[in-house]
Amino acid sequence: MNYELSQNYPNPFNPSTTIRFSVSESSFINLSIFNSLGEKIEELVNDVKEPGVHTIEFNAQDFPSGTYFYTINTDNYASTKKMILVK
Repeated sequence: MNYELSQNYPNPFNPSTTIRFSVSESSFINLSIFNSLGEKIEELVNDVKEPGVHTIEFNAQDFPSGTYFYTINTDNYASTKKMILVK
């Protein structure tokens, strides 16, 4: 198993979506949500995670419709995906 950030589901979504990521070794993980201006609007994970597949729900009921990005960062891996909130 390697590090992997999967596409959120459902996408487009309203008001919540699930984000899944895989970790190959015990690692400090930061998973954050950004708006289309590149501003961080939510930090979903900022902690050490054990190896395996992890899921987290993002509830965007307080945010306007639009395109958002979610980014995972570890010491050895970084990835960004796009998601669309439609209200």
